[in-house]
Amino acid sequence: MGIESNELASGAAACYLCGTTGARVLANRCRSNTPLRTVICPKCGLVWSDPLPHNPRDFYEDDYRVSYKGTYSPKPKHILRAGNVALSRHEKIRRLLANKMRVLDVGSGGGEFAYLLKTLGHDVQGIEPNRGYADYSIREYGLNVRVGFVQDVALPEKNLGLITIWHVLEHTENPFNVLLKLHELLQPEGMLVIEVPNIEATCQSPRSTFHEAHLFNFNLATLRKMTEKAGFAFSELSLSPDGGNITIMVQKKSAAHPEPLDLEIPGNAQKIIGIVRNHTPLHHYLTAPPYARLLRRIRQSLAEKRSAGSFSRGKALLDRLYSTLGHPSRGGQ
Repeated sequence: MGIESNELASGAAACYLCGTTGARVLANRCRSNTPLRTVICPKCGLVWSDPLPHNPRDFYEDDYRVSYKGTYSPKPKHILRAGNVALSRHEKIRRLLANKMRVLDVGSGGGEFAYLLKTLGHDVQGIEPNRGYADYSIREYGLNVRVGFVQDVALPEKNLGLITIWHVLEHTENPFNVLLKLHELLQPEGMLVIEVPNIEATCQSPRSTFHEAHLFNFNLATLRKMTEKAGFAFSELSLSPDGGNITIMVQKKSAAHPEPLDLEIPGNAQKIIGIVRNHTPLHHYLTAPPYARLLRRIRQSLAEKRSAGSFSRGKALLDRLYSTLGHPSRGGQ
């Protein structure tokens, strides 16, 4: 991976969180073993790709789903997997959904999570840049999904009670600007749920720590500080059992541009550099977790093939899966 955290990243942009110049090179290659310069801010610890490895708008509109899923619209196995993920996400934020509300799901993908909320009676909108996945969710589940990027889409409604953005923020070309837009769309005291990969995670192979799809990398400290800068107050945190994902719930404060903050996070960059540097292939593969993770994935893949094979339509598959909540779809679209 080529950890070079003492090397000055010549020509790097100022930090997107604290504005500091003088980013340091954290890595020079990505998981496909192609060149990718990843830098870290020495003052706050934010990590990002510099320069950007692709045009994010073109990549996520046209190439992302095909590159990572091998398809322009979801297949039954993808729907089943995403449906199970939707159930786990619902469990994480169940308390926020006690009352019916207006919800925006940013990066709604194939629509599985938005459809789950719809079956539970919530007024749900989605935003998805990939037309193949967006069109599928509109056609199959009757969802209200706008095709495009949340930074660009004009939403006349500015009174949403809840916005969810699952594994999207790290893909955006300026996550702070995205957070400002979401702050604007929420009603006073509205809630925002964010889930991102954790740069401190060691559950994955060291060679997979950085890749071209993730333009930004957060730990809890940088994610909290960026949401605070955008006008949110921290409410709740959960970490996935393997430490790979961070989920935080934050609440809109009255001002989108609060009083000046101390945006430096002392010691955070050094902490991240140490974790990345010490996460070596030798250390990783001499522990049990990578083998347990591989076994879980094999079992999951076999179970998905068995369960999804008898369904030709995503709606029937999700209706069966979501009936475990005791709230099956009332016919839907």
